[in-house]
Amino acid sequence: MKELVFATHNKNKFLEVQQMLPPNFLLRSLSDIGCHEPIAETADTLEGNARIKAAYIKETYGLDCFADDTGLEVVALNGAPGVYSARYAGADADSEKNMQKLLSALKGVKDRRARFRTVITLATGDTFKNFEGQVSGLITLQPEGSGGFGYDPVFRPEGYTETFAQLSAAEKNRISHRGLAFERLYTFLKSAG
Repeated sequence: MKELVFATHNKNKFLEVQQMLPPNFLLRSLSDIGCHEPIAETADTLEGNARIKAAYIKETYGLDCFADDTGLEVVALNGAPGVYSARYAGADADSEKNMQKLLSALKGVKDRRARFRTVITLATGDTFKNFEGQVSGLITLQPEGSGGFGYDPVFRPEGYTETFAQLSAAEKNRISHRGLAFERLYTFLKSAG
């Protein structure tokens, strides 16, 4: 059994990723390894934040790990909220406040094109490798659906009539930015033995 740490405390994200990995991997979270200190995401890119988290776990705990950062990039907002997606409505904001701020910023805007982008940094041995996934779509006029998390209720992927929050977890994982990035990570891990 291969052990990997996923540098997250987000239970929803952890479960989503755990469902994607094959059974010969033991996935552990930050809580599982006793990492409760905050890891400051101070980079101005998704790649930078993913690397900061992966490097911290590798250097502090000596464990092979991967970390991700995800951003929602809205065309009409010049790519915002982007790297600031999780704290778009402020440092203590929750998903609901972030969605409401986004919908407010897009009030009356016809161009609602957006994309979700995930970057994963894998830290094994003394190497770092990035994997990226992205999915294009539109921001809806109001939240639709009760599944998923984050901006899922307001993001409708291209080619679908449902938001991420209306799709089954299996379907979302198959087409999502995170799903695509983790598929690339998994393919790499499999080929690396």
